[in-house]
Amino acid sequence: MFQERTWRKSSYSGGSGSGNCVEVSLARDVLVRDTKNASGDVLAFSTPAWRALLNSL
Repeated sequence: MFQERTWRKSSYSGGSGSGNCVEVSLARDVLVRDTKNASGDVLAFSTPAWRALLNSL
């Protein structure tokens, strides 16, 4: 299910190779996952909740 989505790597991940990266998938909802563990758990947000999070940062 989650593998069929388009995932984008955070531009803040940097190129250090440390592997401290997150990816986000935007669709009707927003999913966030750890790049190193793509088949692991994800955080799921509704679109309004995601916008509220980004506005608070």
